[in-house]
Amino acid sequence: MRLYVVDSFTDIPFRGNPAAVVLLDEPADEAWMQSVAAEMKHAETAFVVTSEEPKPLRWFTPTTEVPLCGHATLATAHVLGGRQTFTTASGTLTCTPSDDGKGIDMRFPADPPSEIVPNGANATLSKALPAVPIVEVRRSAGFLLVITDDTAAVRTCEPDLEALTGLHEHSVIVTAPGDVDGVDFVSRMFAPAIGIPEDPVTGSAHCVLAPYWSERLGRDALTGYQASPRGGTVRTRLDGDHVVLTGSAVTIIEGTLHA
Repeated sequence: MRLYVVDSFTDIPFRGNPAAVVLLDEPADEAWMQSVAAEMKHAETAFVVTSEEPKPLRWFTPTTEVPLCGHATLATAHVLGGRQTFTTASGTLTCTPSDDGKGIDMRFPADPPSEIVPNGANATLSKALPAVPIVEVRRSAGFLLVITDDTAAVRTCEPDLEALTGLHEHSVIVTAPGDVDGVDFVSRMFAPAIGIPEDPVTGSAHCVLAPYWSERLGRDALTGYQASPRGGTVRTRLDGDHVVLTGSAVTIIEGTLHA
């Protein structure tokens, strides 16, 4: 089986978010895929069956399977090239070369953070993010979105991961307005409950961020920067009840999986 490691949402090696991609001739045993993901130790490892159309695609963290992963989908489309259609736990996902030829467009379901969390329920978040002045907390189907106006606090925050692990929601996004030209918003994403202390650049999080910031800024097309230590750029565009995410990717390793 062919195995790749790809840095997603970047055009610079060793930046963005690394993902492993395994090309399968036929569906694989779930326990084996989980073992491979644990061995790889990346935030996600993608497994794609190349003998079928559309191609079945699944994603595993080191500890569990997840229903949607943007950066590992981008990595898979980058490895396979051209237009790709995947069947996944989140429905059918399509990937196409971007119009400017500088990346790949991925059309994902939007996950708008429509529920406002009452202030009294934010005690755990305040403990977990003590240096972040929280303005508002919203809940989407898959994330808690913590909103602040302090961009520097987002860039430098060091969360209490044990406190975050105790939250019912497995993933927490912290976001603020952009602070440099060409960046509309910045974010970080933490998911220690599923084996990801901090995800370097998160496609699925931008399915939450895009609806929120597009409504707030009054524009459908935006550029987000995920300000993790590795850092990465995600261009977003609302398209009805979907979000088109655009990013670049770089292959770092290509080899053979023997086990």
